[in-house]
Amino acid sequence: MKLALPGFTEHFATLAPRYDIVLCDVWGVVHNSIVSVPTACEALARFRMQGGTVVLITNAPRPGAAVLRHLDELHVARDVYDGIVSSGDVTRGVIAHRAGQSAFHIGPERDLGIFAGLDVRLDSAEAADYVVCSGLFDDDVETPDDYREVLTRLQARGLHMICANPDLVVERGSRLIYCAGALADLYHSIGGEVLFSGKPHRPIYDEALAKASELRGQKVALARTLAIGDSVRTDLKGAANFGVDCLFVTAGIHAEELGSRDQPDIGALGAIFAAAGTVPTAVMRQLAW
Repeated sequence: MKLALPGFTEHFATLAPRYDIVLCDVWGVVHNSIVSVPTACEALARFRMQGGTVVLITNAPRPGAAVLRHLDELHVARDVYDGIVSSGDVTRGVIAHRAGQSAFHIGPERDLGIFAGLDVRLDSAEAADYVVCSGLFDDDVETPDDYREVLTRLQARGLHMICANPDLVVERGSRLIYCAGALADLYHSIGGEVLFSGKPHRPIYDEALAKASELRGQKVALARTLAIGDSVRTDLKGAANFGVDCLFVTAGIHAEELGSRDQPDIGALGAIFAAAGTVPTAVMRQLAW
């Protein structure tokens, strides 16, 4: 059966009245790691001014407090959002449940905050009880294939991997950078067991919706909740699996695949939705009020 492709929505204001809650992706929607997107920030702030609640939901492999500091550095105003839930927060919860065990960390030093204050000891690949993957050690130059040998050794030991960022790639300015999800997929392909702590998997959505309910002082309805994101694999599929509407932004990680940030190819867009087996509720080139 052919999926019906929604037309482009020019203004978020036409959608906003349908929803009380927005679960908004960060990288690719609010900023690209280098600069913020002013129109997106304005749209979210206006949604809040009309009584809506915005929870930023990100696969950043760091605690929400660290994400907040990065948003401040990029001059994303605090009135753009009500709260933040990161895959780093979910990962910390999983690590806490493994108190007293040791972990082998794959990822850059900047992600070490994920372990702060927890009962965990960082150890070698040969001695650790499990693996936490938050990214590549040097994502400017390395690729997943550089990790095949160490992942093979970890799999031979039967170690469980916690993937702190299920994204395959993320925007850094005009470049796409490999993320932990690419390593986790490789580990899974060679027989390794992986727990994905972020989108498109349910735990991060459960935590985000719980935060939204707490902020509003009442349980929120899925029918009044909208997810916004730029990734078919994480944002679109995650929203579909969780049972909420999705606004898909094309000027993100799929922009090159779609031919242009300003004028995406409709045929290519339909093809990626067809491959995913689902379509969003609405499509925008860039989030704007």
